[in-house]
Amino acid sequence: MADRSARSGEDNRPTGIPVLRWEEPPEGPVLVLLDQTRLPAEEVELVCTDAAALVEAIRSLAVRGAPLLGIAGAYGVALAAVRGFEVEEAAAALAGARPTAVNLAVGVRRAQAAHQEALARTGDARQAAAAALSAARALHREDAAASERMAAHGLALLDELLPAGGHRVLTHCNTGSLVSGGEGTAFAVALAAHRSGRLRRLWVDETRPLLQGARLTAYEAARNDMAYTLLTDNAAGSLFAAGEVDAVLVGADRIAADGSVANKVGSYPLAVLARYHHVPFIVVAPATTVDMETPDGASIEVEQRPGYEVTEVTAPQVPVAGAGGGIPVAPLGTQAYNPAFDVTPPELVTAIVTEDGVVSPVTTEALAALCARSRQVTIS
Repeated sequence: MADRSARSGEDNRPTGIPVLRWEEPPEGPVLVLLDQTRLPAEEVELVCTDAAALVEAIRSLAVRGAPLLGIAGAYGVALAAVRGFEVEEAAAALAGARPTAVNLAVGVRRAQAAHQEALARTGDARQAAAAALSAARALHREDAAASERMAAHGLALLDELLPAGGHRVLTHCNTGSLVSGGEGTAFAVALAAHRSGRLRRLWVDETRPLLQGARLTAYEAARNDMAYTLLTDNAAGSLFAAGEVDAVLVGADRIAADGSVANKVGSYPLAVLARYHHVPFIVVAPATTVDMETPDGASIEVEQRPGYEVTEVTAPQVPVAGAGGGIPVAPLGTQAYNPAFDVTPPELVTAIVTEDGVVSPVTTEALAALCARSRQVTIS
């Protein structure tokens, strides 16, 4: 079950309230999410009391972004365990809520494994639930630390590729604190450049059809006092042609073993434009986003979203009329092609930045070595 409540806040964080937190009120533990479908008009919290509510929040994009989905998935397993629901069933539902985002399944498996190990060792359901919650909290902390390291590696790479400074960076979708336990992935790199005085302009793709750039990235940029400009997705080409882009920074929802990158639809055209105009195309993502079990881009399952997201426009606090709850912008019955992601081949990717270092050029061997290092760090 899920409930919503509105709050406002004016602090120095990109959002006035945390993007995700675990709470234990008298009536029982809950997972509290910032409902990202309501931004930027209002900050509204979504309170999930069970895994089913969290699955719906994930599917509706109330909670989204690869790293945060992993964290949410882990907390969802813990929520099922603490409240006495069937953990295996909850884990399966959570892991399948968004098939392209590999971090979601990684987070679910981590909490699930902790629960299974504790239950087998102690036979105590309460201790097993506590182990799942501890695993979720650890993942939350680790992601915040990983975000800091990605920002540092990414900024160093920008300075290496663009020694003149005054970076003009184009980004797509939303990759800031709204998708992370810390300050994000690609956006965190731009934010680090801003804080060091080396960001001249952040170009923000609006990211149709759900406008995560216009609604969320612009929101975060404004809250951080960054110099930013919003553009329609189809204006990016003219921006490149005018010589106004020094680098492209994007996140990733899954990176295949060969270096193919699945990210929000519209990323691949940016990579093509960047290659033609000799502009670095940089992917920033945690090492857990690299899926060595997915051999190549053709093997990545791309989520298909409902057609009404294209044929209707939705906005908070606006009267609705369409079947999907939005304002119709196409004739009734119009069919829509609406993949959530596209796949960029490795030859168009200048570098992949993770918390464990930078891969460039992007090859299967280099990614395998990165994942091996990452596993050693995790185990130690």
